[in-house]
Amino acid sequence: MQDDGIKFKGEKDGLNLVVNIKLFSSIESLIEALRVKLRKGRRFYKGASIKITVDMRQLEARDLRAIRDFLSTEFMIKDCSFINLEDSNKKVFNGIHEGKTKFVRKTIRSGQRFEYSGNIVIVGDVNSGAEVYAAGNIVVLGSVKGSVYAGINGNNGAIIAAFALTPQIMQIADLITRSPEDMDKPRYPELARIKNGNIVLEPYSINKYI
Repeated sequence: MQDDGIKFKGEKDGLNLVVNIKLFSSIESLIEALRVKLRKGRRFYKGASIKITVDMRQLEARDLRAIRDFLSTEFMIKDCSFINLEDSNKKVFNGIHEGKTKFVRKTIRSGQRFEYSGNIVIVGDVNSGAEVYAAGNIVVLGSVKGSVYAGINGNNGAIIAAFALTPQIMQIADLITRSPEDMDKPRYPELARIKNGNIVLEPYSINKYI
């Protein structure tokens, strides 16, 4: 799949855009790529805070101002901060099959955030307005109506599974999606994973995934 130079990463304090500045010939071409990348989630970004991870050696102060002004004007993003790519070298969590796992025996309620650097199993629900971040898999023995982010440091083999999976926002590695508002709620457990460069939902079958 062709690299467009901009990747999404969900983190506990908001969205992180990782930019490969070498793929852009000018600041104007980068801004246009940001417009294309963000336009589908326009309503989601209003009032949000984001971080941009980029090789700061390749940008001048006026370039940073141009990006901030564009995001504020075009998408109503209230705060944009920059992180030097060299200072952001997180190792990918590879323990999605047998790695460390945190069990959470409660419902994650609106306004609450939960993050773990491994797999998360929630014995309860993820309510609307709640956020869950995992370096590995997220498995919910209940319903997901909030936002769930799996494989947040780049593992595109991570999965998200729940008895009822209708999240506000769902992200696996660098891919992000939202549930359609008119989607019929299934009456069976579902599993989300990356397949052919997209997040897909499938009925959960123990014989299929063990």
